[in-house]
Amino acid sequence: MNDCAKLLAIEEIKTLFARRLRYMDTGQWHLYADLHTEDAITETYSRGTAPIAGAQAIAAAIEQFMTGGPAPITSVHHAHTPEIEFLSNDEATGIWPMEDHLWWSQGRREEWLHGYGHYHEHYRRVNDRWLIAWRRLSRLRVDHSPGFYDR
Repeated sequence: MNDCAKLLAIEEIKTLFARRLRYMDTGQWHLYADLHTEDAITETYSRGTAPIAGAQAIAAAIEQFMTGGPAPITSVHHAHTPEIEFLSNDEATGIWPMEDHLWWSQGRREEWLHGYGHYHEHYRRVNDRWLIAWRRLSRLRVDHSPGFYDR
C-alpha cells in the first residue's frame, strides 16, 4: 500500500469509528451492525462472559445494554488521536483514547458514569469497505454516581 492509499484508508477507518460512536449515542441500532464484519467479535459488552460474536449479536448486545435497564441510557462518547497500523492492505489495528459519559434514571435519582480508557480494534476491508472485526475497551478510570452498580 503506497502512502496515499494508506492515508485514504486511515481517513476511512476514522470515519467508520466516528460513525460507530454516533450510532451508539443516537440509538441508530439498525445501522450499527453494518459497521462490523459478519464474524466480528467484541469483548466490550459481554460483561465478563464470553466475547460476543457476529455483527447482529453485537448490535443487539449494545442496544440491550443501552435500553434494557430500568431506564434508557443517554451517552456521549469521544475518541481522539488514534494510532492506526496496517497489518496488510486489507487489515489494520487501531488504538483510540476515549472518554464516555452515561446518564440514566434510577427512580427519581439521576445516575451517571464518566469513563476513560482506550478502544482497541481490528479492521478488515471487505468489498472495498473498511469494517470493524474485533473490539475491546480497556478502562483506565471510571467515576460514577453512588447507584451505578444498582443498574
